[in-house]
Amino acid sequence: MYEQKKEQTLRQKRVQQSIITLQADACIITSPVNQYWLCGFIFDGYLLLYPEGEALLFVRRPVGIPDERVTEIRKPEQIPSLLRSAGLPLPRRLLLEADQLTFSNATRLQAALEMTELVSISGELRRLRAVKSAYELKQIRESARVHQQVYELIPSLYRKGMTDMELQIEIERQMRLHGSVGIFRSFGENMDIFMGSMLAGDNAQTASPFDYALGGGGISPLLPLGANGTKLLPGMTLMVDMAGNYRPWMDDMSRTFVIEEAPDIAWEAHQLSIDIARVIEQSTRAGTPCASLCLLAEEMVQERGLQPYFMGTSQQAKFIGHGVGLEINEPPVLTPRSKEILETGMAIAVEPKFVLPGIGAVGIENSYIVQADALEKITLCEEGMIVL
Repeated sequence: MYEQKKEQTLRQKRVQQSIITLQADACIITSPVNQYWLCGFIFDGYLLLYPEGEALLFVRRPVGIPDERVTEIRKPEQIPSLLRSAGLPLPRRLLLEADQLTFSNATRLQAALEMTELVSISGELRRLRAVKSAYELKQIRESARVHQQVYELIPSLYRKGMTDMELQIEIERQMRLHGSVGIFRSFGENMDIFMGSMLAGDNAQTASPFDYALGGGGISPLLPLGANGTKLLPGMTLMVDMAGNYRPWMDDMSRTFVIEEAPDIAWEAHQLSIDIARVIEQSTRAGTPCASLCLLAEEMVQERGLQPYFMGTSQQAKFIGHGVGLEINEPPVLTPRSKEILETGMAIAVEPKFVLPGIGAVGIENSYIVQADALEKITLCEEGMIVL
């Protein structure tokens, strides 16, 4: 408990420094992920932070939180009088999470705080969270170890004649038994939450509106992503990308299985994915430009003539990796046009994948912690395609 409190205090001070740097009077946090990051729990309400002093928590739900910083309210219009009663000034230039707060809620806050100037802090908070503390990295490593245990059970869960969805149900059961929190958080629009993705056969070619590396049709137009009920047949590959959400700070990992047998091109493309990962592991450290990792992967793919299948077919993803943490898609993003530089303490997932028409998806995804002189791989499952 002491360690968590110390972490929260350090995070709060980092945000307060950003308030000063951005020449603002205060910051209001409303998103669950940043509330958790700053105070260790989630509530319906407003976390108000001035450049100095403790955070103020104005809570609508739940009642009875045992925290001395909490003031229970019914509506944001109560905040100004509460601040005046405490001898605190109303902030005139206020930072808030513009990427998380709806327009109606933002304008209501603006009116409640008497025409405050609003400025977004969303990008700054994501930047602050991108570099993890030792405590946060420890949790990511722990999640990866449990993730490995669950993936190693997959061959024993498979039964001939299964559909992708039937196998996914068995994997999800093991995930929950091993401590999965049941969801993982994603940032941004069109990033609906689910327990993970399984892509069998040509379902891997199905484009999705969701901004993940690969799509899949899903079982309903309500959530067009992932497994769609495809029967697992010989000659088909199965990519498993189930969430590593066994701690609040997460890892990410994909592995590929083949049903009985697969054509040579599947083994070739899968080995190329492993080769790309190896070269990235050997050449990457703090200070490496994110764009260089993408360019390196693209060069290797072009040399082997597999560009039409890299990161999809009809709809090809424009990235080969991303940061991980409290959200599954944190900075940095590994794109060819990225200006970001890897820093010590970042946690990233690298996922060079291929989609082969008539066969399915192949490739791996590993999570790494960026060290000063190397990448530390933390997802340690077998990387070769496993025959089911």
